[in-house]
Amino acid sequence: IFCNASKHQGKFLVQGTNDSSVVSKVSAAAQGYFQDVFLQHFVCKAARRAPLINRGYYVRWRAVDHCVRRFLHITDNCPKRQILSLGAGFDSAYFRLRADEALDRAVVFEIDFPDVTRRKAALINSDNTLRGMLDPHLPSCTGPEYVSSGRYRLLGVDVREESQVEEALSAAGLDWAAPTLILSEVVLTYMETKWSDAVISWTAKLLPQSLFVMYEQIHPLDPFGRIMQDHFLKLNSTLHALLQYPDTAAQRNRFLDKGWEQCVCLDMNDFYFGLVPEEERGRVESLEPFDEYEEWHQKCSHYFILTASRGALMTQALLSQAPGTLSVRTVPVSMEGLGMASTSVSPGQVLLTGGSSRGGRGPATRTLLWGQKGWRSVSVEPSVDLGVRLHHTATSLPGGGVVVYGGRSSPLNPIRGLFRVTLDTRDTVKLCVEQMDCTGEPPAPRWRHTTTAVSHKGKDFLIVFGGKNESEAALGDGYFLCPDQQHWTEIPVEGSAPVARHTHSACSYQGGVVVFGGLDRRGLPLGDTALLRPTDRGFSWERIEVQPPPVPRYSHSAHVIGEKLLVVGGVWLHSDGVPGVVMINLTTRSSVEFSLDTTSVPWPLMLHSFCSELTDSEEPELLLIGGGGNCFSFGTHFNLQPVTVDLRPALG
Repeated sequence: IFCNASKHQGKFLVQGTNDSSVVSKVSAAAQGYFQDVFLQHFVCKAARRAPLINRGYYVRWRAVDHCVRRFLHITDNCPKRQILSLGAGFDSAYFRLRADEALDRAVVFEIDFPDVTRRKAALINSDNTLRGMLDPHLPSCTGPEYVSSGRYRLLGVDVREESQVEEALSAAGLDWAAPTLILSEVVLTYMETKWSDAVISWTAKLLPQSLFVMYEQIHPLDPFGRIMQDHFLKLNSTLHALLQYPDTAAQRNRFLDKGWEQCVCLDMNDFYFGLVPEEERGRVESLEPFDEYEEWHQKCSHYFILTASRGALMTQALLSQAPGTLSVRTVPVSMEGLGMASTSVSPGQVLLTGGSSRGGRGPATRTLLWGQKGWRSVSVEPSVDLGVRLHHTATSLPGGGVVVYGGRSSPLNPIRGLFRVTLDTRDTVKLCVEQMDCTGEPPAPRWRHTTTAVSHKGKDFLIVFGGKNESEAALGDGYFLCPDQQHWTEIPVEGSAPVARHTHSACSYQGGVVVFGGLDRRGLPLGDTALLRPTDRGFSWERIEVQPPPVPRYSHSAHVIGEKLLVVGGVWLHSDGVPGVVMINLTTRSSVEFSLDTTSVPWPLMLHSFCSELTDSEEPELLLIGGGGNCFSFGTHFNLQPVTVDLRPALG
């Protein structure tokens, strides 16, 4: 589809892609890749395509069919639902779905150029099989409506002409308020980008309960992408959207910017390996001799399937995230800060201490409270000022209360005080802070350390491990505190301790501690995992070898759920992107990296110098609070709102 002077000339060239496409679909169906007995009625002469082409059309068919069936399943109880196919060409979806009895209370609307729809209408009316799938008594067709049936309307109108499309669809009986699936298979990219953007915008505006499904190309500038572009140029069918929206992230942002509420976009490798069952993949791969693996995987990496939603019901019809992807959502609470410490003090109550905010001085001590309306932030005045402190720890005690330890006000001013904090939210939020005067040999002052609850012979202790101070680039010592007796206690520790480090993580695990990552004395990130296990005499260090080895990182957070260590965010060197979540199975000693889908987060999410807590919701999720950093001379960036991370894919 071309615009302006070439608008009408170009549409005839693009229509040729429809004829080629339907012949390829017939070939794939004939070889058993999928079942569709109706496609053959739309071609004059069948032709067998190469196995690589058959596979390509299979994965396209499978992805679109997956989305259509999901929409029909989600809307099964709705009194009315609709499918609106843009640039439908000779697609046979209506006939196939009608034969499967899947269109109960559903109407399919198809739009394409008048020349295409006239040809399709003629084929339908002259074919007994196709005509038999329509209602027996047809109302007379008017205007651009070339086929009018109770469940099928075929319209000849230019998709770019919003007012004409709206008028034609209204006349054909489309209900703008009903749940609607909008389908676009390699259609919008043939338009100049301003027109395709306009289509995405007006569908979002006119259909408040809708799901947009799109299949198109990406990655135009690598070698395969350049060959792909040249192919379509030779067909006089330029792929207009590629340069402005070159990858899945750009396509997701495109839909979000044009009025869609949520969007998931997967390349076809992610779809094929993530959402096509292994048994089905085996069936397909056994249909024909095949040895074009390089081209197959490259083709799949250059096409995508996208779902975008409007309305609460339609979010259920979105594609599942790709394997290795965790969904991130914002929490509508204003909260910022760098270098804070957090801890969960009771179900639905998170205590935040210290840190720095936009004004420079540490923010007042705050709590996040969970209620019927979600999370809310409450500032509290402590009975004793905790002072300005960054990179300290706040650790919940098994018997109640929180110990706040260490930190700094500046790199030359470590904080030496040790405080016990209790929170009372029965009437108004009150914070009681008392300084702990501990006996025994205390650790050297430090920040960027960890303080973790452990257990030895039935007694609870805290272990302070690692960190740094004004004289040591990294500390490797560990100190035990008995909070009940307020005494720094010596407990025998065997084994080789992990190398000195700071800005690492340490989580309670089976009475001991699991330590991961951090920066060593040379300033290099670490990716090792070490366990401090309780023994009859005291504790023992053990290093575990994880396969594949996690990418080294620091300034992350971590949590243990069952036998799984979840390491969140941080900073790494050399690797592409930013750290998401690495799941380390402490039993099998294996790891899996998960990226974060942050398309629903409306600002850059920087996951260092932040806090995280497991929520007590029914679904396993993490609450990430604060974070950001001083971005060189570019200014300080704060994450303005907390976000949640859906952990189900990592724990499933």
